[in-house]
Amino acid sequence: MTIPYLAQREDQQQLEWIGGSVFSVLLDAEATGGQLTIGRFDASLGEAPPFHVHNKEDEVFLLLAGSALVWVDDEQHELREGGIVFLPRRIPHGYRITSDKADLLLIATPGGLEKMFRHAGRDLREPRPEGFEITPQLLAEAAELTGNVVLGPPR
Repeated sequence: MTIPYLAQREDQQQLEWIGGSVFSVLLDAEATGGQLTIGRFDASLGEAPPFHVHNKEDEVFLLLAGSALVWVDDEQHELREGGIVFLPRRIPHGYRITSDKADLLLIATPGGLEKMFRHAGRDLREPRPEGFEITPQLLAEAAELTGNVVLGPPR
């Protein structure tokens, strides 16, 4: 029996993301036949995406290390190391890293969410363009590509 997909850590695409964090694409829609996207954030204190909603994907966050605040609609929750969050599609949410460093696993189903990260992020294998920045406009454009909507600034 063969493995449908295998990639060692050095083969996984790493993207510069919001606030200098790194998003690693572990599994994308192409590798999973459209079934899911799995990624991993290496984030620092204060890293926070805009408050947003996914219209096509259900999302799971597993905090492997660190701590964060998670907002779901108007509710705020603390997420500690080892904590997990399930966010069904069409539920507005966001988070903010509250520890010096955090290691966050993202699982989204169906796959395709990686297109947003690839559109706005920067592949770390390529030279960093002078003045590279993930602007709110670029982030909104990238979100729209995958059926997501930026609802407001980070919380």
